[in-house]
Amino acid sequence: MRLPSLLIVDDEKNTRDGLNAALEVDYDIFLARDADEAIRLLDNERFDLVLTDLRMAGKSGLSVIDKTLSLPPDTRPICIMMTAYGNVETAVEAMRRGAYDFLPKPLNLEKLETVLLGAIQKQKVVSENPDPQATHATPTAPKKFKAPGIVGSSAALTRVMAQARQVAPSRATVLLLGETGTGKELFARMVHNNSPRASAPFVATHCAALTATLLESELFGYEKGAFTGAVERRIGRFEAANGGTLFLDEIGEIDALTQIKLLRFLETRTLERLGSNKPIEVDTRLVCATNKNLLDAVAKGSFREDLFYRLSVVQINLPALRQRATDIPALLTHYLAHFSHENNLPPPTLTPSAQQLLVNYAWPGNIRELRNLCENLVVMHSGASLGEYDLDPRFHAQPTGSEIPDTLSPAKPEKKTSTPESNTLSQVQNEKRLLRQALLETKGNRTQAAELLGISRRTIHRKLIAWPELDV
Repeated sequence: MRLPSLLIVDDEKNTRDGLNAALEVDYDIFLARDADEAIRLLDNERFDLVLTDLRMAGKSGLSVIDKTLSLPPDTRPICIMMTAYGNVETAVEAMRRGAYDFLPKPLNLEKLETVLLGAIQKQKVVSENPDPQATHATPTAPKKFKAPGIVGSSAALTRVMAQARQVAPSRATVLLLGETGTGKELFARMVHNNSPRASAPFVATHCAALTATLLESELFGYEKGAFTGAVERRIGRFEAANGGTLFLDEIGEIDALTQIKLLRFLETRTLERLGSNKPIEVDTRLVCATNKNLLDAVAKGSFREDLFYRLSVVQINLPALRQRATDIPALLTHYLAHFSHENNLPPPTLTPSAQQLLVNYAWPGNIRELRNLCENLVVMHSGASLGEYDLDPRFHAQPTGSEIPDTLSPAKPEKKTSTPESNTLSQVQNEKRLLRQALLETKGNRTQAAELLGISRRTIHRKLIAWPELDV
């Protein structure tokens, strides 16, 4: 039975020899004393795993990770980083570059063996699901459609889920449209996870968070000496996502030069690093997202028309939360449970009137705003029962967009004598709005609410019989 091949890269001889002695029974070991030697071995040998130090004389271990990511997906080893200089920043950078895990020195051999076994299991999954181009096989998506984090069953959500299910197995470029906070990255991950590329990297980039120069170098990479500060070659995110999916959020924010380079990639499936004129073939699927109207940007000349049509092979319009209001109770339950578990706190409960208030709210920040509310409720009101008066005043606004006065003045005479049956629909809605706000301002005191509205308490009582959803 073939032993898994393991390349150990470290500039300290004692470390190399010690790891060799500890692991040689279970692995076919190769040793490299620096990054350059490791890169030469990777050019000539095929490895299952690479265990590399971060800080070494010459090039760092990050260059070893970059080299492995430049290899074809079906021959790409899994990388594990180790360093005596462990900190959050280097760990994040190593994982962002594509490392499977990050281990501090001195190594805990038991932990190392566990990580190596996990990496071997992942490598088996990769080998059993090879890149479709490499094998010339017909791509097939996983049989069971996976949608973690997607909550709801409304018609609007079901429609876009069906579109995502249909496009996921294909190689088509996808453009996700929708307001901020509607879950575009979550949908992009869902498309990736249900595609033949699921075992390959998913790399996300927020285009608006980077300057034009930084975005170009992040996406396409650069050669050593390409500009001041480029002390070593660095692969870009297109190469890092080779065999997988690159998600470009806020695609409407990219500058003209990046638009040209992006268009060239979509036409040729090749790219050039900054400082080089050598084309590199990359098999990366592109999923983009924006909250802008790109056709308006095309009309204004700020976005290329040919690029727009290349990106929008398949368009999926994600609904705003107010367009799928029937999903709000399920979303509230989901996120309250999530943040309660995360903070080890009992979840608060919402009274029917409080929940109805949230269902009626317009949610300009969409699911992101709802998530933030749930986290706040868990942290600030764990285990409590919350009524509508306990919610922030912004949730008492009506979703119609009509202005609601800060304080109520006495209603006009015709409102005193009107009944729900005799009002028009707009009058009824306005009267219910005024009555709700009066009750909110008086904390449910019907006598004070009647005084505020200039009507009798008996009238309040009669109206609440007709509109029990307002009763608190």
